[in-house]
Amino acid sequence: MGLENPSTENLKVILEEFADILGVVNRSIMDPEDYDLNKYEDLKFMYDMVKQKGQLSASETQAFIDELRSVRKK
Repeated sequence: MGLENPSTENLKVILEEFADILGVVNRSIMDPEDYDLNKYEDLKFMYDMVKQKGQLSASETQAFIDELRSVRKK
């Protein structure tokens, strides 16, 4: 399955991966309905960066969470 095209299903896959990588306990903050599909490209870019990097330091994780917060619906 390719993640290149914006869709709710692809957004869900990306957010689930983020939750796993970041060790998110409260998965409700990763609900695809809380994220704007118009910001999919931003999320996909972040996803690609994290997948390429592999493991994140504590400060990188915090910065990443801040970035996720910025693309959530207000």
